[in-house]
Amino acid sequence: MATVTGAVLIGLVALAFAFLSDQAQKLFGMVSSTAGWLPLLVTPAGFALLVWLTRRYVPEARGSGIPQVIAASHLPKPERSPLIGLKTAAAKFALTVGGLLVGASSGREGPTVQISAAIMTAVHRFFGVPLTAAVVIAGGAAGVSAAFNTPLAGITFALEELASAYEQRLTLLVMAAVVISGLVSLGLAGDYLYFGALSQTMTLGAGLITVPIVAIIGGVLGGMFSRVLLAVSDGTHGLIARAKQRPVWFAAGCGAVVAIIGVATGLTWGTGYEPAKALIEGATQPIWFAPAKLVASLATAVSGIPGGIFAPSLSVGAGLGGLLAPVFSIAPPSTVVMVGMTAYFVGVVRAPLTSVVIIMEMTNSHEMLLALITAAILAEGAASLVCPERLYHGLARPFRRQPTEREGDK
Repeated sequence: MATVTGAVLIGLVALAFAFLSDQAQKLFGMVSSTAGWLPLLVTPAGFALLVWLTRRYVPEARGSGIPQVIAASHLPKPERSPLIGLKTAAAKFALTVGGLLVGASSGREGPTVQISAAIMTAVHRFFGVPLTAAVVIAGGAAGVSAAFNTPLAGITFALEELASAYEQRLTLLVMAAVVISGLVSLGLAGDYLYFGALSQTMTLGAGLITVPIVAIIGGVLGGMFSRVLLAVSDGTHGLIARAKQRPVWFAAGCGAVVAIIGVATGLTWGTGYEPAKALIEGATQPIWFAPAKLVASLATAVSGIPGGIFAPSLSVGAGLGGLLAPVFSIAPPSTVVMVGMTAYFVGVVRAPLTSVVIIMEMTNSHEMLLALITAAILAEGAASLVCPERLYHGLARPFRRQPTEREGDK
């Protein structure tokens, strides 16, 4: 009953989160299109305010949310941790929407994982069910399923990224939570493909030439993104350490970078969903879209505001594929976009199986399975050379060093 109730609530909250996030992006788009200069003021000020609020009241809500779930799953008493408390979840919800409202290049999928883990934990406590790491991980996995409408990816993400060891109990809870939250999302939002359907495929000959090169480039770039993000988050280097001594001003500076890029390009705000979807469906984007979106996403991620990197990374990868598609004219452009998306995404999150499954489920591209698996393996190898540490596990370190409960919560 606890699992069923928690999964249903996760599906409902994920749908509400998606709706409000989309509305926030649309509202910002309307404002920026009518007053193109306004983001130069709103975005830096918004970043500064969001970081001040986060650091002052809910420091556990900063960043993606996936590192917090990983850290909480390793705690002996996760129910006492503010990392997956309802207060943190509520703040994560509001602050992530706030970030999209001021033009942040971030996504809602990572935050959905943290919010979902908090919901599942709270429901189990309400029912008096003993909490284990499996409960936390099942909640996070259900969040992936509900956020992307990708149930298989929810399962693979739990086993590949969130869990450190395979357990039969974990698998059972994950599958139950993922299926139920997915059914809630499916029943209310309908059966949809996140990025639309891919109608083209890649021949074996074209794949042998295209996939290895695109995969290595994507893996290297994704690894570089992770390495820079980990270095800035660690904050031990001289210049970075001095800059982060004033976190609000640092966030404002990051917001200024995002604003300048957004005003100059008009394409890098928010998740990047629309440009990526257009690329998959055969349209083209300017050659600077991928590097501009990468820098905007990196500036958002290092600023410390709550927000995820899942959707922006998929968008950057799609842009990379679109950038390389003219070079590999032997393959349909949409298929090169898919390979680039997979490779870069793997390079960032270092979860090859999840990356392949999630992209296949989002685009219904089963014909590309062999090409995407090959790209994921090669990108994983290339990224590991650039950044040996996996991103989410590296970002989880500071949270694992925190006490399991605050003095005021005892």
